[in-house]
Amino acid sequence: MNQFTIKDIENLSGIKAHTWRIWEQRYGISMAQRKDSNHRFYDSNNLKEILRISYLYHTGIKISKIAALNQEEMKKLALETQPIENGTEFYIKELIEASIDLDEERFDLTFEEAMKRLGVEDTILKISYPFQKKIGVLWLTDHVIPAQEHFTSNIIRQKLTVAIDKLPYVKDTEKKRIILFTPESELHELPLQFIYYMLRKNRNKVIYFGSNISLNSIESCSQYCSFNYILFHLITNLTGVHPNEYIYELSRRFPDKKILMSGTQVDQVTQIPRNVQLLRSMDEIVEFTNE
Repeated sequence: MNQFTIKDIENLSGIKAHTWRIWEQRYGISMAQRKDSNHRFYDSNNLKEILRISYLYHTGIKISKIAALNQEEMKKLALETQPIENGTEFYIKELIEASIDLDEERFDLTFEEAMKRLGVEDTILKISYPFQKKIGVLWLTDHVIPAQEHFTSNIIRQKLTVAIDKLPYVKDTEKKRIILFTPESELHELPLQFIYYMLRKNRNKVIYFGSNISLNSIESCSQYCSFNYILFHLITNLTGVHPNEYIYELSRRFPDKKILMSGTQVDQVTQIPRNVQLLRSMDEIVEFTNE
């Protein structure tokens, strides 16, 4: 059984632990369970109830009214309450609940509805990205099993693949000619796939290698194809090489190319060769793909 702390609840609901305690005292909202040590914890059902309460609260419904509802009434109201214009909290809540239960149909339908309403780009940036950050925190703290993270990533990857397939091929372009990849042992491909979508959408010529690629493979490609940019995405860095060393080697092998690095490991880079640019945030990634 998954167990969550009050800090997890705070991070996932966007409501401070202090506020939850006040609500418990004032309105009798108490979902916490207790271990033999008397420490509080929350299970998956508690978390789903908390997500519904926080969603309804964020849509403007008073907590006094929410507290008067039973579970079925709360669930019904959450489903009936339409997201506010350009709102995303409803979809994020639904995706978290579906991922906790490994409910593929619910996850799929929620994601499809979001894409129809917001489009591919905004669904990834405003829903998928914050959702995965929240799920990622739980995964890192052992509060969801790795299977749940893989479950959600694979569905989103399928959606992105379909969206990419619908884009026209780019043959000749005056824009970027760019290679995309993740280094050896880096298997987190989803962010790279989104960058691929954005570059293709904006009519750049992309050579997409995917994940777990050696520098020798990139070097071999240079003998057969023309490109002027290289972009790699690094999150876990299981390469065994410090990012400074990796960037230096990439810069040495391709001194005439513009090299870009994105991913959480950019924060580890302290030495930046002249032909290297760091994309430190999703905003910077989007700006680059839109150039």
